[in-house]
Amino acid sequence: MNRKFISRKELKQKIQEDQTDRTTISFYRYVNLKNPEEFKEILTNKYSELGVLGRIYVAHEGINAQFSVPTKNLEKFRNLVDSMIETKDIPFKIAVEDDGKSFYKLTIKTRNKVLADGLNDDTFDTSNVGNHLNAKEFNKAIEEGATVIDMRNHYEAEVGTFENALTFDGDTFREVLPMALKEVENKKSQKILLFCTGGIRCEKASAYFKHKGFTDVNQLHGGIIDYKHQCEKENLDIKFKGKNFVFDERLGEKITDDIISNCHQCGAPCDDHTNCANDDCHLLFIQCPTCKEKTQNTCSTKCQEIAGLPVEEQRKLRRNKVKTDCLSVYKSRLRPKLNV
Repeated sequence: MNRKFISRKELKQKIQEDQTDRTTISFYRYVNLKNPEEFKEILTNKYSELGVLGRIYVAHEGINAQFSVPTKNLEKFRNLVDSMIETKDIPFKIAVEDDGKSFYKLTIKTRNKVLADGLNDDTFDTSNVGNHLNAKEFNKAIEEGATVIDMRNHYEAEVGTFENALTFDGDTFREVLPMALKEVENKKSQKILLFCTGGIRCEKASAYFKHKGFTDVNQLHGGIIDYKHQCEKENLDIKFKGKNFVFDERLGEKITDDIISNCHQCGAPCDDHTNCANDDCHLLFIQCPTCKEKTQNTCSTKCQEIAGLPVEEQRKLRRNKVKTDCLSVYKSRLRPKLNV
């Protein structure tokens, strides 16, 4: 049976119009999966039945998932997850801010790794991870002068990070990891604190730091997401300032009201990421409401002109475009500057 193709634009419109209450969740687990392809098919069938939308990666080393589920099905979904030995009792990280529109389709893929880290796991003990600290312990270690390292990409750290944390100009985790190691190579006997969004990057990073000779490696349990919930529940001081970047349609969730970044076009205080409306560009950048209106959600005058063309004409331009002209690699490093 031939299924009708539904465009990304139509899927996004559909989820925007859908009034179903949904809960956005993330989880990960490093666990040996003998047959990732078979596991993927099982997840696809069972998750689809419960209306799950999201992005899930499975590999021989485990699972990494970000998704939303209809809130009315949340208990059924928890029971389903716990019925599978690979994910039984896996901790859920519940979104800090959630409009239920975080994902518009379900995509489950098999990969060589659930986290693209560029590491050869056969060269070190990946299970020898750092100490997991809760929010209270993490705050105390910061106050005592521990070195705090942000293991996320530069565009994530740009809109929010911990006070005095070391951040790095890398577009990917595989770039950030060696930068971080080099920056603190003379602190191998000192207390190191690692953090990321939900914890998966720190699981691998902390093991690698220990492999490289660091003796006091610690990581934020549950990442920034769980840190926010713990601080609110226990009435703790929130030492993370700004917004937590997320890899879904929301592009961010406020941890505090601090705005620590600026519009890439006019320089006004702003922490709202967006993608250029020209589909052939799709540049990720920070754009304030004024620039968004003036440029029609594009990053440059050229992209504004292209985005204003009929869809068929845009497609024709993409077909005829020389591939080397395409903004396909390291787009996040670019900083559009317009006179606005």
